[in-house]
Amino acid sequence: MLDDRAKILLKALVERYIADGQPVGSRTLSRASGLELSAATIRNVMADLEELGLIVSPHTSAGRVPTARGYRLFVDTMLTARPLSMGDFSAETRDQLQPDQPQRVISNAAQMLSSLSQFVGVVTAPRKATVFRHIEFLRLGEKRLLVILVSPDGDVQNRVIFTAQDYNPAQLIEASNFLTEHYSGLTIEEMRERLKREVDQLRTEIGSLMQAAVQAGSEVEAESQESVVVSGERNLLTVQDFSSDMGSLRRMFDLFEQKTQLMRLLDGSSRAEGVNIYIGGESQVVPFEELSVVSAPYQIDGRVVGTLGVIGPTRMAYDRMIEIVDITSRLVSNALSQK
Repeated sequence: MLDDRAKILLKALVERYIADGQPVGSRTLSRASGLELSAATIRNVMADLEELGLIVSPHTSAGRVPTARGYRLFVDTMLTARPLSMGDFSAETRDQLQPDQPQRVISNAAQMLSSLSQFVGVVTAPRKATVFRHIEFLRLGEKRLLVILVSPDGDVQNRVIFTAQDYNPAQLIEASNFLTEHYSGLTIEEMRERLKREVDQLRTEIGSLMQAAVQAGSEVEAESQESVVVSGERNLLTVQDFSSDMGSLRRMFDLFEQKTQLMRLLDGSSRAEGVNIYIGGESQVVPFEELSVVSAPYQIDGRVVGTLGVIGPTRMAYDRMIEIVDITSRLVSNALSQK
């Protein structure tokens, strides 16, 4: 736990470093904090903060800079944001998200996030709930089945699965008929929720095959989703923190090119409420100590269907990024919910 003096000094140090990008020395910190403390006292407090892993001293400077842990404490307990409103976004900016074409809304939202943040904007396309009209199981071999999923519009998807036990054709036909009769027309998520409630009442083979069908449907749903839209990658070339490290830049550009990790990160963010902040590799999906991600889910008619966010250096104005992401998620939700 930090005392009030240490909190004030840490807050001042983080804010000064975000603003200037230069290691903060005791003299600068004394002025920025407004505390009437001697240079020796401030140096002692900074030494304590460094021992706690909240700040670090670059080898080329006598000043200190925040660590990812220091940024996290700052964001969680010290951040004061000025709430933005729709009016803070120009009419021209808001007009970019007109509900004429959903895909254009997604593309323009990524560009808007990049333009407003001067970093990288990312948006996942809306997820479509996968609904099935018919489910069938075919035995391919011992403990090896083919799951056939037929959508209401006739689209057919197949998945090969491996089971813990073997099933004979009669059991598979019975399970197919049961699942089609009782669960036809439900989304995969609805099937999963009903399975949680009903699996104890189902016979063992029916319950096991239903779980297999839900898993296969989830894989179909994941593969059918469109890739994440990324805008503004080149903005990172102008970020002072990255300009001297071409190795880091190459790894980051590889991340944006492949997009698989971004999809995993944003998919996780969609299951949380409000704005989420991942600092310096906390997500374990974007494993860069130099990067932070500010993201939020967006909705269509009250149902979360995707996620958007900003990716930039850990030295970012988190208060502004939070508001940019929050407002953009609301604008996108409004645009996509209009019929």
